[in-house]
Amino acid sequence: EADTITSSAAISACEKGGKWEEALQLFGVMAHTIMQSNTITYSAAISACEKAGKWERALYFFSAMARNKVECNTITFSAAISACDKGGEWEKALELINIMKCSKVESNTITFNAAISACEKGGEWENALQLLDVMEQSSVESDTI
Repeated sequence: EADTITSSAAISACEKGGKWEEALQLFGVMAHTIMQSNTITYSAAISACEKAGKWERALYFFSAMARNKVECNTITFSAAISACDKGGEWEKALELINIMKCSKVESNTITFNAAISACEKGGEWENALQLLDVMEQSSVESDTI
């Protein structure tokens, strides 16, 4: 019998294999059973949407986490911010960075790189530089994008 861990692993496998639609189907099956979706399950679904360039769906799953009282973590935020980056949604990426900070969720290089990249794509160099400053103040190691 499938459980949350098995289903999360299957969703993650679909995400890594570029099968975002299948990942979301599995997520939907979970939602209609007694299995409880968790942070890992949602993160895998958000990542699947991100890799498919479906930023709106990624943010739908992200907001569903709050509605369903599922805790967000660094991976979840990074995946959602990366989805915004791929979708050219720099404002949403910055909004997520602010939510992350207010939620006291630790950011990392991946988080900042995605947000900086989103700003770069949107021609928002001032915001990108501001993020670099915040990154430095947060003692997050920078790398080359």
